[in-house]
Amino acid sequence: MVNYKGDNGQYLLNYKQSAVNGSSFTCLDGEESPTGTMMNGHINGDLDKLKYRSNGNNNSGETTPVKKQHVNLKKRVGLTSGIALIVGTMIGSGIFISPKGVLMGTGSVGLSFVVWIGCGILSLMGALAYAELGTMITRSGAEYAYLKEAFEPMHATLGSIPAFMYAWTSVLILKPALFGVVAMSFALYSTEPFYPCGPPDIVIKLVSVVCLFVVSFINCYSVSLATKVQNIFTVTKLVAVAVITVGGLVMMSKGETEVLSTGFEGTEKSLSMIALAFYDGLWAYDGWNNLNYVTEEIRDPHKNLPRAIMIAIPLVTVCYFFTNLSYLTVMSKMELLSSAAVATTWGERVLGGFAMLIPISVAFSTFGAANGSCFTGGRVMFVAAREGHLPEVLSYVHVKQYTPLPSLLFSTLLAAILVTMGDIFTLIDYFSFAAWFFYGATMLSLLVLRYTSPDRERPYRVPTIVPVIVLLFSVYLVVAPIVQNPRIEFLYAFLFMISGLFFYVPFVVYKTTFKFTEKVTRFLQLVLLVAPSRYEELVAD
Repeated sequence: MVNYKGDNGQYLLNYKQSAVNGSSFTCLDGEESPTGTMMNGHINGDLDKLKYRSNGNNNSGETTPVKKQHVNLKKRVGLTSGIALIVGTMIGSGIFISPKGVLMGTGSVGLSFVVWIGCGILSLMGALAYAELGTMITRSGAEYAYLKEAFEPMHATLGSIPAFMYAWTSVLILKPALFGVVAMSFALYSTEPFYPCGPPDIVIKLVSVVCLFVVSFINCYSVSLATKVQNIFTVTKLVAVAVITVGGLVMMSKGETEVLSTGFEGTEKSLSMIALAFYDGLWAYDGWNNLNYVTEEIRDPHKNLPRAIMIAIPLVTVCYFFTNLSYLTVMSKMELLSSAAVATTWGERVLGGFAMLIPISVAFSTFGAANGSCFTGGRVMFVAAREGHLPEVLSYVHVKQYTPLPSLLFSTLLAAILVTMGDIFTLIDYFSFAAWFFYGATMLSLLVLRYTSPDRERPYRVPTIVPVIVLLFSVYLVVAPIVQNPRIEFLYAFLFMISGLFFYVPFVVYKTTFKFTEKVTRFLQLVLLVAPSRYEELVAD
């Protein structure tokens, strides 16, 4: 009896049962594999019964066992699913709940429409720049992968810092916080019909956590199931947008255009207020880069990535324009600004007895957005762990379902913790500038790669002016809120971002490890049935 390990010291077997003493296993090859046993933390099996192949370098005819030392993600995201992922994560609860931030910042109906369209154009420009990066660098992880590719060659030690800082901030705060906020929006709208005076805080948190784990289960169980769920819920939210749009057009045909006819009356003169309006609008458009997080799982990414972006973002822009047009046809400016849930108020005015359809639609919309957030958020952690910037086990893949199970579970746990803390909205407010900081850094990475790798194959290429404009706008959006309203919380957020360097030096630069980490990794492998993954050998199906 001998121990069967991979070259990296981790167990690379496909277990039939949970890892306890006496459980059985088979080789990952799955052919002519013996049954072994788990005894005292070691997997024991008779290697003589394993599948062998001839050793061409050995004239004696000796054989060596075939060992498959990794499991890969599979390409299961097509063009339709890619469009649904972008649309489904961009259209969450914001457009149904509170477009008033844009109207408040602009002061006029006309300028508010300009801002909505401008945010759509800016999002499209950013996404097209990401399309160039994504078709050139076909690794998942979006900003993390691009920052690492652009800056790591510049210095052996310092070059990886931008990518690590992004992983540190995104994995621990940005992605789980956004995931949690969407789940809380789902909880609010799904429970509101049962509580006329508003659901209690404990109910919202409980339903939020349940939503998080249901969505996580879907994504852990199957990529195909997750994409089907995304497709279905994207259709439902587009139907809801269509209902609001048609309702507004009907009201316009009846002559309800008094508010729209005011045009640019009352336009805000303060550039800082208009900047805040853009911030609110861009919040509603957030998610335009989500398909880049799963590049490795897209079929024919050189074609489908830019195509999905070119279809999805203009579609969302049109939806947002007509939805706001409908709101301002039915409600006055003051009514819209005073409404806590604009779509609900609209439904009460237009749908009458069918007004309940609106909160149901918002609940469906937020559930779909939560599914998309989970699908993409776990991939950042997965890729960062695979590159050695996070614990290795977070890059492992389930040996049967081909899903990044450990990273999905960990990101869901972080989101649940943030939800129960109760101050998640404030957290996002203070870290929102960080998102645009990294968007700008990613635009810079594109320009750096244009200079350092001019001959590299680029299946899709955007004009240089596009990333330059997005970069300049990113700088403004990072600096503006800090200059206009400096608060100590922004300093705390910045200190958190750079605090990751205290972990970068010992664990990434010097690769410090602890003795217990191998035992923890082994235990998680046995319990979760996961094995190491590798980028270089992605399968096509």
